[in-house]
Amino acid sequence: MPRPPMKTVRQQQLIDATLVSVERHGLHNTTINTISGLAGLSSGLISHYFGGKQGLIEATQKYLLDQLKQALLSRTADKELLPLARLHAIVEANFTELQRSRPATKTWLSFWSQAMHEPGLARLQHINSQRLYSNLLFSFKKLLPHTSAITAAKQTAAMIDGFWLRSALSAAPEKEFEQAQILCKAFIEAVIMQYGETRCH
Repeated sequence: MPRPPMKTVRQQQLIDATLVSVERHGLHNTTINTISGLAGLSSGLISHYFGGKQGLIEATQKYLLDQLKQALLSRTADKELLPLARLHAIVEANFTELQRSRPATKTWLSFWSQAMHEPGLARLQHINSQRLYSNLLFSFKKLLPHTSAITAAKQTAAMIDGFWLRSALSAAPEKEFEQAQILCKAFIEAVIMQYGETRCH
């Protein structure tokens, strides 16, 4: 398997360093110098590859979003996957080891806060929200009447986001993240059972 280009390697090093810097210093105190110092690379490379700190912050968020997307694709690659199993896979994809790691959770929290002020981050947040909702709706529509599927998808998306946030802010996040997955899956099953749907079994 061929090695990735040096540019790709360095960009990933800077993204990884950004995650660590945000974890240690917070977004506002993360600077080009803190990032380049952690990466062991020249600060000039940040401007060269990303156009500056803001470009690197957005690239880091895109990385987390892409990892979220890949986690879902890897869990739903089986075309024979039943709708309920796919809904469970969507929940699991939002609570992977990466997405609940301290660097990722602190970056997500900073991102959500900053998205209210930065159009680029707000656009990424909208894409993320719509992707989650669309994926949930796709499966719910196979199990519920149309209007009920829309409501269920909105409720489940809000529950996933809410439980993720609550878990990330808790004193024992690992335990809370595990419980969050169980509760989200239980909610999905309760909604389906409410309408007497049996096609998923």
